[in-house]
Amino acid sequence: MRNQTANNTANGASGADLYWLAFLLTGEQDISVDIAADAVVSGLDARPSFNEWMLGWQRRLVIGKALTAIRDQLRNSALRTQLARVNGRAMPPSNWSLDPGTTKADLQQALLAIDSFPRAALLLLTFEGLRMSDAASLLDAEPALIRKAQAIALYELTANLAGGPFLEHRTSGEIPKRRCSWFRTSAWCH
Repeated sequence: MRNQTANNTANGASGADLYWLAFLLTGEQDISVDIAADAVVSGLDARPSFNEWMLGWQRRLVIGKALTAIRDQLRNSALRTQLARVNGRAMPPSNWSLDPGTTKADLQQALLAIDSFPRAALLLLTFEGLRMSDAASLLDAEPALIRKAQAIALYELTANLAGGPFLEHRTSGEIPKRRCSWFRTSAWCH
């Protein structure tokens, strides 16, 4: 009973993370709820010793279902990405840093403002840490296009979080670093 309670708590805690992942990929709340719920239910009977493996499997399941749900949208966005120019875009100054008051909601808003294909490339490669070959398979695209999409998304994410095209910035020495706990991958905010 105690192990079952711990297992349910782990699955419940991951349910919110799975929903957020699906929502960031699809941009659709209703679809994301269904995808996350299916993934959580699929892991309810897992043994406690398999929890870590199951969480990874659930994330992969959510990614696959979310990308399938928006396949047409991704295809159209990939075409726009192919036509987009990336040369000549101003990049953030090397001393730009994330505002310490940035919240998970701010990150979500900044990500959802990015077109679906570049956003998916950024989420899969940067936030989820997938290999390029896996991202290429999931997105049904060539690695060169995915790298271009990732570069576009990184630029747009940084611009969105900076509140504009890097007109104002602070030096990294002004604000101490703190861990951003809402990133899946290890990240430090200045």
